[in-house]
Formats: sequence, C-alpha cells, structure tokens
Amino acid sequence: MGLLEEARIAAANLSDFASDLTEPTLRVGVTGLARAGKTIFISSSLHNMIHQGRLPRFEAHSSGRIASAELSPQPDTLIPRFRYEDHIADLTQKRIWPVSTSRTRQVRLGLHYQSTQTLKRTLKGGRLALDIVDYPGEWLLDLTMMDLDYRTWSARSFEQAAKPNYGDHSIDWLAHAVAIKEPSDLTAQGDEPAIETLAREAARHFTSYLLAAKKARGAYALLTPGRFLMPGDLKDSPALTFAPLPDHLYSKDRKSLWALMERRFDAYKSAIVLPFYRDHFARLDRQVVLIDLLAALNEGPDTLHELEETITEILKAFRPGKRFWLRDLVSRRIDKILFAATKADHLHHSSHDRLERILARLVERAAKRAEAAGADIECMAIAAVRATREATLNMEGEDLPSLVGIPMAGESLGEDEFDGKTEFALFPGDLPDNPDSYFKPLDSQFEGPWAEASTGLGPQDDSVSQDIESNSKEAERFEDPLCFVKFRPPELDKTAEGMPLSLPHIRLDRALDFLLGDVLK
Repeated sequence: MGLLEEARIAAANLSDFASDLTEPTLRVGVTGLARAGKTIFISSSLHNMIHQGRLPRFEAHSSGRIASAELSPQPDTLIPRFRYEDHIADLTQKRIWPVSTSRTRQVRLGLHYQSTQTLKRTLKGGRLALDIVDYPGEWLLDLTMMDLDYRTWSARSFEQAAKPNYGDHSIDWLAHAVAIKEPSDLTAQGDEPAIETLAREAARHFTSYLLAAKKARGAYALLTPGRFLMPGDLKDSPALTFAPLPDHLYSKDRKSLWALMERRFDAYKSAIVLPFYRDHFARLDRQVVLIDLLAALNEGPDTLHELEETITEILKAFRPGKRFWLRDLVSRRIDKILFAATKADHLHHSSHDRLERILARLVERAAKRAEAAGADIECMAIAAVRATREATLNMEGEDLPSLVGIPMAGESLGEDEFDGKTEFALFPGDLPDNPDSYFKPLDSQFEGPWAEASTGLGPQDDSVSQDIESNSKEAERFEDPLCFVKFRPPELDKTAEGMPLSLPHIRLDRALDFLLGDVLK
C-alpha cells in the first residue's frame, strides 16, 4: 500500500478520533465466507440487547449496568443501513432465514450504561455508540490481492484452477486461455479493436469459471476477484473486464493484451479494493470472523485444508495490535478477533468443546500472527439463533443424544422429506476428541516418530503403534458425514403475560462479553 493510501487512512482515523471525543464509538466488523451466518449474528445480537434478552454471560447486561440499547441514526450517509427490522420480521414472524449479505451495510446501536469506574463515569457519561459493519465474504477475499502484482496473481489463479477440486469447472477457461494469440495476429471484429474483444472474451470465460467454482466450492475457496462473483453496479464495466493470462503471453509492450490486463488489474485494486480497505476495514476496532465449520467437516479433509489456507490468507490483511490512543490517532488496530464456528445448534452440546478445538486448530496459523501483534483471540462454537432443542433418541436399544426441530420445507434426509411444519428428531453424529484426526490426512508426510513408523524406515515402539492405531480409528470413525438438515427458526417463547422473549441462542452472550465487556466497564 502506498503512502497516499496510508495518509488517507490516517485522515479518516483522525476524523473518527475527533468524533469519539463527543461520543465514544466502537466499530465492530462482522464477516465470514458464504453461508456463515453474518446477517443472523448481527440481527440476533441487536435483538437480544435491545429487548433485554437472556444473556447471562454478558456481564454488563446481566448485572443490569446497561440501562438501554437503542438503534441510532445512521453514522455514514453513503453506506446502506443494515435492514434490522426486515431481518427480525423474517426470523420471528415468517420464521425463515434472512437473505445473505450482498453489499456493505452498517448499523449503530446506542448504549447507555453504568460504568464500574468513577473517572470514566465522570468524563464519558456512560455512553457508547456501537457501529456494526457487515460486508460480504467475497469482498473480503479481495484484500488478499493488495500486495500481489498481476503476474503473480495470474500464476496463482492458474495454479488453483489446476487443482482436482476445480478441474471440472476450469476446463473451458483453461482451454480458452491456452488458445489466446497476440492481437497482432488477428483482425478487428466489428467496430471494436481486436484487443478489447480478446479482453472481453477472456473475462467472460474466466468469470464463468469463477461462478461455477463458487457454486461448488464457494464457502471455502479463495476465488478472486470477489466483485466478479458479486458485481453489483460494476457489472460489464471495464473494471471487471480482465482475466489472468498464461505467462508465455507476458510482454512489456504497452499496447499488448498483457499490458491492458495488467492496467485493469491495477485499476481494480486502486479503485475498488483499496477504497474498501481504507473506508471500512482499516477503521475497525474489533472483528468477528464467522465460519461454517460443520459444512466443511462434512466435505472432507481437502475442503478443511482449503478453508484453513483461505482463512490464513484473509487474516494477513488484518491490522491486529493493542489499542493505544496516541497511535490510534492515525492508525487504528484490531485488538480483538473472535473466531466463531456457527450453527452449533446442529450438534449436541457434548460435542461443542470438540468443535471449538477443531476451530482453534483451523485458525492456528492466522491466530498466532494476530496474537504476536498484541491482539486478543477467542474461538467459540455458537448459534446466534438456536433452532433446535436437545433430546434422547433410542435407536436399536441405544440411547443417543439427539436434536429436535422443524426442518425447512423441501429439506430431505434419506427417504424422509419435510413439509416445514412437522418436528423431527435426529442423531447428528459426534466429533473426535482429537482435532488432528481431521487434519492428519492433510499432511504430505508425517514428522518425527510418525514418519518412521508409517514408512517402515525406522524403529517402531509400542507407544507409537498405539498412537497410529488410535489415530486410524478416529479417522475411520468419521469417514461417515455428520447428519444435518436445515431447521426453521424457532417460535419465540413467551412470558407469563404473553409477551414474546428475545431470540434464543448458544453462547451469543459469551461472544458479546468478549467483544464489548472491557469497554463497558
């Protein structure tokens, strides 16, 4: 990133700091890859704070120190408002899940609270403006492009397209890319120069590949550019009319196809990616990263490995570090990052701690970098809206910990097809005690005693043999996928007076306490 962009970020942070003097503000970013539940997390968090929900582990709330929580006027007039009322109506009245995030949105919650610190009560008056910023995961992926040049990005794109999980989707685009010839060998087509025609055709084939890959792998894949997948108002613009080129077409000629693609790639970064980073991402204080880990586990080790790589690359764009008011004048830092495995209500509570251990293993590399910079990291298994309850299911004389809920209309499981009205009980399966049971198959080779024992190249003592046998049993045990269906949002419980309660959840109170607890003291 250049000095000009750093100066613009510093100017925005100075403006934010000045505003904070009159009304202290905390900016929390909520992101995640496809189907991770961003909209649901924000909606339920707001609903529970506004309606005095059941949040026993959120100390400022459970102790009664939060006097009120109300939606406030939109702080940034150019950013669409998060459609809280519509999403809550979907969840509580229609009992359907809200639509996914398709663009950046923001909402401000005004909190009035009683501080535990005398000086803070005197100077700041117990007010906090909580700004929650919601943005698509596809756009987050673009941040991984900031430090890449066009040639490196092209090579990375071709390398990814050649992987087994992408081969079926990239055949047409790769064949087209290999067949591209220099424009000097072609004549103009119609009124449009041949080089522009080539660029449009290459972009069309490349975009088709990205869309097909997203449909099959979108919840896990590092597919860039993100606006190709979710173009919005930029559809068919020159900014989205470029594609990777094979290295044999590399040229320094400013009139070449390579030069045209390179200029548009650089323009995409400067006109789209960097403003998004500057105006939204670089101004965040806290970050929530939601991950649909259960779906990835069901896909198998290759998908889990891919998700690990994607999360690690994404976290490189974060600016983690401890908050310090003097540095915050020009360069804000994300001092807390919450990694949350969503849809914990699809597992019995006895497997939640195992899900958290798998999540911690998944984000280990990304978390180490953030912690080294001074940020606090937390991994949780949550359900922002709990759609199931727990029960015991007897199958062939064995009592199994099970879940009960109403599957969405059109969902099916084996021979069972659901109408969206009838309750259904199922045993979802469980998770291994050792998270490495999922990650061991990803290693190209084992290290230490594992290598000797598994290859027969060295001694093999009894303890190593037992470890290998235990690990093998764990792997075999989870070859069968976990059992999931998509449940409807629950009907809200009511008080004795008939008033509906807030949305039920799993550990949303712990998540809010981690994100907000220290600033509300």
